[in-house]
Amino acid sequence: MLPWASSSAQAADSFPAIGTYPAGTAGNTVFVGITVPRTGTYAVPGEDLLKGYQLAIEHLNSGDPLIKMISPHTSKGVLGKTVIAGIADSAAKPNEAVQNGSRFISENKASVITGCVSSAEAVALNKLADREKVIYLPGISGSNDTTGKDCARYSFRECYYGQTAAAAISPIITKALGPNKKVAYLTPDYTYGHTVHQSMEEFVKAAGWKTVTNQVCPLGSPDYSSFLLNIANSGADIFININFGNDAVNSIKQANQFGILQKSTLVVPYNTPFLARDVGPDLMAGVFAATDFWWTLEDRFPIAKAFVAAFETKYGYKPEWGANAGYMQIAMWADAVERAKTFYPPEIIKAYEAGVQLNSSVGEVSMRPEDHQLIRPVIILRGKKKADMKTKDDYYDVLEVVPGAGVMQKPDAFGCKLGSVT
Repeated sequence: MLPWASSSAQAADSFPAIGTYPAGTAGNTVFVGITVPRTGTYAVPGEDLLKGYQLAIEHLNSGDPLIKMISPHTSKGVLGKTVIAGIADSAAKPNEAVQNGSRFISENKASVITGCVSSAEAVALNKLADREKVIYLPGISGSNDTTGKDCARYSFRECYYGQTAAAAISPIITKALGPNKKVAYLTPDYTYGHTVHQSMEEFVKAAGWKTVTNQVCPLGSPDYSSFLLNIANSGADIFININFGNDAVNSIKQANQFGILQKSTLVVPYNTPFLARDVGPDLMAGVFAATDFWWTLEDRFPIAKAFVAAFETKYGYKPEWGANAGYMQIAMWADAVERAKTFYPPEIIKAYEAGVQLNSSVGEVSMRPEDHQLIRPVIILRGKKKADMKTKDDYYDVLEVVPGAGVMQKPDAFGCKLGSVT
């Protein structure tokens, strides 16, 4: 027996074959399949997410001190195996994402697949992971359904989502902007948009906020004129834009042309942080937003500081929250595998479900075993005027880091029923 094969061979003797195990780890490498949007409306956050994955894999293979802050049992690689990755473009389309994941599983014997910017991708990949018995790590997914009615035993989500966004930001905006406001929504027409809209309506109604219109728009729309005209004529005090990525950029710029931003306060409950860069900081000045990570958290959390420095050194810009999500997903997977002491998926699932407290770029976090949702804070931001920015990337003030446990719904509230491990 070859020396490098001994540990996996012993594990293979202990556990029956399942998914890509033990074939995927029979040698001295382990394969991660990455499917992200590299074209289309979510291409920019997709590329940022990809860079986070790539940096984490580089750090795993070199045994970088940063990765060890999150996965303390890591030495080099994962269980001594070098991590290699394949990358495919999903264009934010569920069928493309599933084709990519299926190919990684069948051709590369992937031990884990990861990625998505659209929740429609995440839900589709959840089903693939459960069917194929391969671990799946969503990238960016804001729908309540991902760890709600469409949850999966083999899937684990790191990022915040509609329920937590709404529960975290609603008390802040209703206090700041006052009671009894008229609200207009611009909602992308898929699972992410609908669940975020539903959650926002639920949480702002306590302050007497009422919906005057909910304009449902297609993903990737180049022209929002008909939707924005209805919002402009609605008499809304508050404009809640649920669009993400390039759709958020285009719709906010067009909303400004319709005079909506002059009449209504903009709120972005699921914010791409560099939205302010892409629409211009003055359009985002005073805007309330919720997000997953913002680089100035380096002032509060040592891991955030180390991550921002490492990312900027490698890529030449401050990381968006997608990059942080990608990095954290790979690091937490490595930690679960190291604690399981095997690549056998049911044991990795047990390690995740143990609810171990981990250090992260947003403080201590843990995986909730009942629905595989990370218990983590939501970051509430407010946009700065260009004149108030201290550096070229200083787009927001962090208003509050809202603890996750207090804003999460009960594990079964959205219909999560995890399937069988085997």
